Amino acid sequence: MGEQKKIAVAGATGRLGKHVVDVLTERGHEVVAFSRANGVDIETGAGLDEALTGVDIVIDASSTPSADQQVATEFFTASARNLHAAGERAGVERLVVVSIIGIDGSLAGYNAAKLAHEQELLKGSVPVQILRAAQFHELVEVMVQWGTQGEVAYLPGMRTQLVAARTVAEALVDLATNPIPAEDVPFPEIAGPQPETMAAAATTLLAARGDTLRAIEVSDNANPDREQFENGTLLPSAHATLAGPTFAEWVAATVPSGR
Repeated sequence: MGEQKKIAVAGATGRLGKHVVDVLTERGHEVVAFSRANGVDIETGAGLDEALTGVDIVIDASSTPSADQQVATEFFTASARNLHAAGERAGVERLVVVSIIGIDGSLAGYNAAKLAHEQELLKGSVPVQILRAAQFHELVEVMVQWGTQGEVAYLPGMRTQLVAARTVAEALVDLATNPIPAEDVPFPEIAGPQPETMAAAATTLLAARGDTLRAIEVSDNANPDREQFENGTLLPSAHATLAGPTFAEWVAATVPSGR
């Protein structure tokens, strides 16, 4: 094991952050876990200076439940500025932040907000490492909920390489403790072991839990990023790390059957 560090996790109670906390703890690091739930708000900066006292590295696993581009952009850009400012005051060595594979040309929604997040992060004074991840296994359930109308779940046409949040957490911790020089790989990537479509993944999920919903793939001409979703832009680059479990394996291990 490498040198033990004091590592803060922003968004520590979220879908990804809780796994980051678990991985850090398992590897023997001192963890400062914070979120709005315990009074630290990275969007406003409230409580951040106190939380980062004595911290070596910050892993930002925070997110916003809103897919609205403006709301999400405001959250991400404000949090980036606040983490840089508080991190500089605290003498933090670097920030490690999760983003999304293939978003360079994103024009709308959450992906465009994450692109703005990356751009804001790279303006700051504290060194930053950005890990781009594929869509999480856990996102499939969310998209089913968003798209359900009656007995049908409508899923956008999307080619991706779904990855478990736990797998992304392990990659974030690896990057935090063993940084990759930006000149070697500007944006390291983590993705699952095989390409999937969101609709096929939804069908797998619904079948596993015995749901009567049907998943149908639709193409949304009103979405400025439709082509990006459908043409494979969100698939990992050749330099990406690919790691399991597959979506089907993850469903079998985590979803109660016949629910």
